[in-house]
Amino acid sequence: MIESDKAMPIMKRALDLGINFFDTANVYSDGRSEEIVGEFLKNHRDEIVIATKVRQSVGEGPNDSSLSRLHILREVEKSLGRLKIDRIDLYQIHRWDYETLIEETLLALDSLVQSGKVTYIGGSSMFAWQFAKALFTSDLLKVSRFVSMQNHYNLCYREEEREMNPLCKDQGVALIPWSPLGRGFLSGKYKRSEVPDSPRIRGDSILRPRFFKPEDFDVVERAEEVAKEKGVTTPQIALAWLLHKGVTAPVVGATKVEHVEEAAGAVEIKLSSDDMKRLEEPYKIHPILGHS
Repeated sequence: MIESDKAMPIMKRALDLGINFFDTANVYSDGRSEEIVGEFLKNHRDEIVIATKVRQSVGEGPNDSSLSRLHILREVEKSLGRLKIDRIDLYQIHRWDYETLIEETLLALDSLVQSGKVTYIGGSSMFAWQFAKALFTSDLLKVSRFVSMQNHYNLCYREEEREMNPLCKDQGVALIPWSPLGRGFLSGKYKRSEVPDSPRIRGDSILRPRFFKPEDFDVVERAEEVAKEKGVTTPQIALAWLLHKGVTAPVVGATKVEHVEEAAGAVEIKLSSDDMKRLEEPYKIHPILGHS
């Protein structure tokens, strides 16, 4: 994570470019991410949609993780304090909780909506049957429904197209996928014939096992071909593809001002049906990733 001195210019530039959705979580850098966003929000609250998450472990105690009522009600207060706001626009469950009944979770979240501390609630990576169960249960209980799904979805990982994405489309749930550039793999900076090396790959134990297969390089190289033809960058093609697939807002992790400028440029890129077919053709089935 970058500190506030570097983060502030990035967020300000994002806002200037029309990007107004900022996503964080209570566990990112032990809450420091929320604090930095909170510092920025002081002067821009009415312009920004702020999203954060709850569920993952924030300590070693028995009540320091989960989607129990106790944990949710305690953590929302801490997030509100770090963000320096009285209302979270989108409060998301950070993965499925196999130990807590979904009824308890939904009732706790609905109480936050009714109290005005949260406006909307959202989900994140899980199996489609779990999300369907949550939506059905919220209707049964007549409580707040999940309005968004932050799932793992990008040009190199498309398993969500089988069940989750169609479910969300049918139920009117917005897609706001994380890792839209495959943890940087879809940037095109890694080459098939080279030993991968970067600060990200040295510090990210998940990146190399998740991608870097021959079929993944097939996808990246196809994206590079299309990018060259259109005079844009490979990351812009990967993001434009997501937007053409019905994604509402891909959650891009930016560490430089240039990153948000590049991402914003993807909105203007038009992909034909032939472009889409070419980009998707090299894809091979992957094991399910990102649900834990």
